Amino acid sequence: MNAHPIRLLALDIDGTLLRSDKTVSSRTKDALERARADGVRLVLVTGRRYPSARRVADELGGGLPLVLHNGALVVEGGEVLRCRPLPREAARRAILLGHEARLEPVLHCGVRGEGRLVVERGARPSRMVAYYLERSSGDVSFVDDLLAAVAAEDPIQVMFGGTREEVDEFVPLLTEGLASVARIERTVYPATGVVLLDVLDRGVGKAEALAFLQTRWDIAPGETLAIGDNWNDREMVMAAGVGFVMGNADPELLALGLPALPTNDEDGVAQAIEEYVLSPRGVWGV
Repeated sequence: MNAHPIRLLALDIDGTLLRSDKTVSSRTKDALERARADGVRLVLVTGRRYPSARRVADELGGGLPLVLHNGALVVEGGEVLRCRPLPREAARRAILLGHEARLEPVLHCGVRGEGRLVVERGARPSRMVAYYLERSSGDVSFVDDLLAAVAAEDPIQVMFGGTREEVDEFVPLLTEGLASVARIERTVYPATGVVLLDVLDRGVGKAEALAFLQTRWDIAPGETLAIGDNWNDREMVMAAGVGFVMGNADPELLALGLPALPTNDEDGVAQAIEEYVLSPRGVWGV
């Protein structure tokens, strides 16, 4: 139950705002337009890079603030408001651990939102990561040595991908090796059995970045509706006045008992906005 009117919508993109076909439904667009017309702010909070998140934002009218790379990069008005790159030593350790586990690391670079991806020449990434790189081919560069690339600049994150079995085996090694110098975010895709791991600066996260914007905009957590579908959304959902996970989330995440919406293909986001933001009751539960 929430005792405040909603003034801020914080939405994850993939598996939440977007349907399985990577489109935004007309019902969801209408609900968002009505909420924004009533003065409710909207921020997209995602693990995506700026170039790919911006395409979704443009479809919703452009100019939206964006929390990117799971909180490491914050963009407002088309300008980078804050960037917290991964320290080089943490990135170096992550790369070495990935090589030991035979999981190919991908560097995300560009503190001004360029969204560059750097991969070692001759790398043979997992099927999911290979697909990701193919879709982002214009932003991918190949180098002979990732460690040398890290020595030249602080990356925003290091990413790994693999089957659930591969990643479950790798996570304890990565966690132990990085100890207190980095944060590890996990994104699970139950339909394919693939998991992505993002190694980030230890101080960032979706919830932390959203709190930064709430302070900037003078909006209380209780005035926020947050929706996501994955493990990297959990803290954000739990910190919001009204928070939901999508019905298509990882079953293990749903099993935690967080409030759940219908799936992304069943307009779960639109339903939440209609009920908790646009309801004539004004304040949900009253």
